[in-house]
Amino acid sequence: MKKYPLGIQTFEKIVKKNLLYIDKTKEIYQLTEYGGYYFYARPRRFGKSLMLSTIKALFQGKKDLFKGLWIEDKWDWAKKHPVIHISFSSMGHREIGLKKAINQTLDRMADERNIGFKANDYTTKFMELITGVARQKGKIVLLIDEYDKPIIDYLGDESEQAEINRSILKSLYSVIKDCDPYIEFMMITGVSKFSKVSIFSELNNLTDITFHKRYLKLTGITQEELEDNFREKIAELAAENNITKEALKAEIKQWYNGYSWNGKTFLYNPYSLLCYFDYEEFRNYWFETGTPTFLLKIMKEQNMIKINELEADSSIFSTYDIKELEVTPILFQTGYLTAKERTDNTTYILDYPNLEVRDSMMRSLIGSLRHDQKAFSRPMVKKIQAALENKQLEHLIRLIKSIFKNIPNQLFRSKGEFYYHSLVYLVFFYLGDFMDSEMNTIDGRLDAVAKTAHYIYILEFKLDKNAQIALDQIKEKGYAEKYYGDDREKILIGINFNSELKTVDDWKYEILE
Repeated sequence: MKKYPLGIQTFEKIVKKNLLYIDKTKEIYQLTEYGGYYFYARPRRFGKSLMLSTIKALFQGKKDLFKGLWIEDKWDWAKKHPVIHISFSSMGHREIGLKKAINQTLDRMADERNIGFKANDYTTKFMELITGVARQKGKIVLLIDEYDKPIIDYLGDESEQAEINRSILKSLYSVIKDCDPYIEFMMITGVSKFSKVSIFSELNNLTDITFHKRYLKLTGITQEELEDNFREKIAELAAENNITKEALKAEIKQWYNGYSWNGKTFLYNPYSLLCYFDYEEFRNYWFETGTPTFLLKIMKEQNMIKINELEADSSIFSTYDIKELEVTPILFQTGYLTAKERTDNTTYILDYPNLEVRDSMMRSLIGSLRHDQKAFSRPMVKKIQAALENKQLEHLIRLIKSIFKNIPNQLFRSKGEFYYHSLVYLVFFYLGDFMDSEMNTIDGRLDAVAKTAHYIYILEFKLDKNAQIALDQIKEKGYAEKYYGDDREKILIGINFNSELKTVDDWKYEILE
């Protein structure tokens, strides 16, 4: 079994070190056959940088690196092109400012190619670099990685700087149109598709392949690729854990598969998958590499906590305004939501892609709302699970009360109903990852069902009313009727939350005979 290229995004280094490479050269070949100017958006750590590095080696004619790969006998290796490869992820724009970072990058590239700049501004320098390299060695291949990082890094509280950087980037990319005679192939990648119209407005020949069915497998790992490239490792881990290979594959799929841009083709997150096979344990690898603090803040500001099973029009994928952020497009583009189903030509069902993202987002949201560390969210929910499994009702109520204790009083008074509904919903929704639990919201009402080996709990939550009203509603609405044929003991619980006191002030229960 080959070793895994964790943290390595350079194709040449992966090949020379004999590390595992998932062959994407067939999809890359199609790119070069069908056109020349591309835009491609995918979440972070999804293989975009490695894909560009592979394209770079291909156009440089490094045939030895492609031995045994699909493209080896299909590419014209006599045809070579100089490559200009710019990556904004390593430019250091936060430390020295975007203009200075671009200028330094262009100066370094010019020095390496013995090109002397006549101009001092970064836009003219960029044009001089493209035309100068092309005159020296022929038409260039232009690769721009993480084009939107100088914007993404400043979303939220620093939106003014994000807007300034957007204008700088727009000026830089506007040069490309006039350089068309000198460019053989171009590809721009990033996380966000939403900035495309405003930044690349002059690049009318730029083809957006973010949703193109031909390139859905360009990055990410398919089920077939998983089974072809990790067959031995899966067999080894299955034997070590005393389970079948099929059972292990199902668990891996639940944790790391699920990313889709059409609701049909589903992919694994490459980073999480490689980390799992390296560490040999299920953990939230991808999520921990970039905590979405600004997203959590926006979600709270817009009172948007329930983000699973969202029905959305396709226009939501490209809607964006730096100063008026909308949660759903950003969640989709950054990888926290994905297209689970396409119901018609324009409508999608969006949901968490997999268990890793759902579990991580639940912990982060609960921790953020409770003003507590996210690390405490899972233990608290697990305690609720134990209380339900052991029919410890008074302990259950104490745990529900504890959910709200850290929220500042002034904050709770201003948004009491939102905090109450959100936290109750999230806790019982998260509980569903550990036991059979469902949470429903209808017209502001909250009810939950939780099932253990011996008990079925039907819970109704009220705000500023009383527990008897909640209990009566369970019986009047017949919430327990569908469980009459079940032998488990059925426990009805009515809970009332007092927004003034910021706690549960009344609760009642009945055991259904």
